[in-house]
Amino acid sequence: MTANDLGGFLRSRRERLTPEAAGIEPGLTRRRVPGLRREELAELAGVSVGYYTRLEQGISASASGAVLDALAAALRLDPAEHEHLRVLAAPSRPVRARSRRSRLRPSVRDLLAAIPGTAAVVLDHRADVLAWNALGHALLAGHVAIDAPDSAVRPNLARMLFLDPHHRALYRDWHAKAQVTVASLHQAVARHPGDTELERLIGGLAADSPEFAKLWARRPVRTCSFYVRDFDHPVVGPVTLANETVTLPDDDQRIGLFYARPGTADADALTLLARR
Repeated sequence: MTANDLGGFLRSRRERLTPEAAGIEPGLTRRRVPGLRREELAELAGVSVGYYTRLEQGISASASGAVLDALAAALRLDPAEHEHLRVLAAPSRPVRARSRRSRLRPSVRDLLAAIPGTAAVVLDHRADVLAWNALGHALLAGHVAIDAPDSAVRPNLARMLFLDPHHRALYRDWHAKAQVTVASLHQAVARHPGDTELERLIGGLAADSPEFAKLWARRPVRTCSFYVRDFDHPVVGPVTLANETVTLPDDDQRIGLFYARPGTADADALTLLARR
């Protein structure tokens, strides 16, 4: 899964880019591979075919900033993909065998309790639930025990999204949510090479969910902290909520906040859910 992340990412973006989009005349001969050929991309980026081939095959594990910028421009990468490419190619990317359990700071738990009108959940880089407030639990996982984050096996929202039919049914646009989740896991792998628990999670999802395996192979990358989520909740029915994600300083953890504009039907639905 992690032996050649840089090469796999480059190949996925090369195969995605059509000659027309890259400004290359397609020619009259039939193309045997999707997207650009290696020699075409190398020429666009101003590097030798041999050097680019070594990058893609994992023989060379790093590249200079100038080469990465040239490849990003040639591949038409967006800012999030460009940054992901830099992370994957970092020569000093530390291997941290982080199989240890993530810890939640008490102050963050206090913060969740202080915002009862907003559904809130704290996740680590593996999408393990470290904590949620009562409304966050009721919104996202009312069918599991509220103290489940304190148990030996924490709920994992990525696993629930693909394998738990109750959680999956919450999202009206499940496919969009799935793409964001897989993208987040790809970025987590880049930041935490050697995390055996993360590797086990991804391997299990790929084995148990063909949908996850297919999305994972596409290597989606995106960075966005704000979404509008459409839910079909078993208690309050259809509800549309803003979803803001806040990254915690000094921790690879984030708080997901779900809220509605005051005075709207969606806000009334959240109030009803909080009461029940």
